[in-house]
Amino acid sequence: MKKLLHLLLTAALLCGMLLGFSACGGSDNNAGDNDAEKPVLRVGMECGYAPYNWAQATDENGSVPIVDSPQFANGYDVMMAKYLADQIGYDLEIHKIDWDSLPIAVQSGAIDCVIAGQSITADRLQTVDFTTPYYYASIVAVTRDDTPYANATKVSDLAGAVCTSQINTVWYDVMLPQIPDAKIQPATESAPQMLVALNSGAVDLVVTDMPTAMAAALVYPNFKLLEMEEGNDFEASEEDINIGISLAKGNTELLDKLNEALATLTPDDFTEMMNEAIAIQPLTNE
Repeated sequence: MKKLLHLLLTAALLCGMLLGFSACGGSDNNAGDNDAEKPVLRVGMECGYAPYNWAQATDENGSVPIVDSPQFANGYDVMMAKYLADQIGYDLEIHKIDWDSLPIAVQSGAIDCVIAGQSITADRLQTVDFTTPYYYASIVAVTRDDTPYANATKVSDLAGAVCTSQINTVWYDVMLPQIPDAKIQPATESAPQMLVALNSGAVDLVVTDMPTAMAAALVYPNFKLLEMEEGNDFEASEEDINIGISLAKGNTELLDKLNEALATLTPDDFTEMMNEAIAIQPLTNE
């Protein structure tokens, strides 16, 4: 009897020692796993705007799976999203969303932020918040080498051009109207459609930012980037060239984290990352 009581007492003591790890009456075996789980950064982008972002069939070059899609996303925005998520300790999800639907998606909470080459404009700041810039994009006109505008060196040389750009961008809304007597065509839904319009001869020129133009020149060898003389180029404000990450109004916790992570990068880092994106973009004429 004494031996039995000793054994029971020993068992009780052991149970008490292990209580912090696994209670004798049962435990939540997932407790440790739950504590280790990272929050998820849900990032929206077009996945069709090289070199900022695009979709591809494989996971090569460090691409990221697109949620609810068999495809993978890559490009400057994806590289930046991966860096920032790692810096703030989040896992990353990429959501493919049409350009015009991106503000709605972030405002509704369907995604946490948009990293999609958006200019930080006063109009956009009325409905969303922005981080500090994660890129500075100069603006350029692109034409074909067989148009009358191939040797233009100032905006006035583009007078009368048939032109277009992507919908809801400073290129279409602000830059094209600066061309004298411009024959502005309806805006395209996406950057690839804009480039197809130029290549097909539907327009004489388009206006876009330098990274998009550089990437397009790799795909379309007949494209020519028009370098304008200083003082005779497009008039652009800081908000036209500053590219930021948009978030829902009032999401200050995530905004502060992203800004802190962006502060670890320099404009030279931005350029190096963009050059890498341009180098690995898929050479497709979508």
